[in-house]
Amino acid sequence: MEAIYWACLSGGVIFAIVTVIFGDLISNAVDGVLDFLSVDGLPFLQPMVLVTIITVFGGAGLLLEHYTIIGAIFNAVLAFVLAVLIGLLVYLFYVRPMQNSENSTGYSIQDLTGKLGEVLVPIPAVGYGEVLVRTGAANTNQIAASYNGEMITSGSRVVVVEVKDDTVFVTRLD
Repeated sequence: MEAIYWACLSGGVIFAIVTVIFGDLISNAVDGVLDFLSVDGLPFLQPMVLVTIITVFGGAGLLLEHYTIIGAIFNAVLAFVLAVLIGLLVYLFYVRPMQNSENSTGYSIQDLTGKLGEVLVPIPAVGYGEVLVRTGAANTNQIAASYNGEMITSGSRVVVVEVKDDTVFVTRLD
């Protein structure tokens, strides 16, 4: 049984080290190839939780085996229970709060349709200017043209009517 405990403990430690050192490189290299492994219906089965359970099982098993006089089966059961409890704590106090805090400032230019903005560089009747559009928690500057073919002065409030060829077409907001 000691070999199983050592395998679980060392496998978890190696996984942690590889993830910390090479995590971004591996993630970019496989680029979503392993997404099918994620279990969307069971959010507590995150890799971090599973590896925590395996690592704690190995470590607790070794400690129980060396420092207690109880039997091997009871050691394994107790190590498993401790591992699941620690995994549950990791999920409740680390993974779940992190899932709830994930925000992105990323957007698609197509998402700007209907957004309000302010003209920074005047937009001529025929030609281009610049607008500042609020997207979620951030602002973005975009090349803009008049949707109606009218001049729009700097400082005017506008609404994005259409996005075409990486240009936002705006009209004055009355």
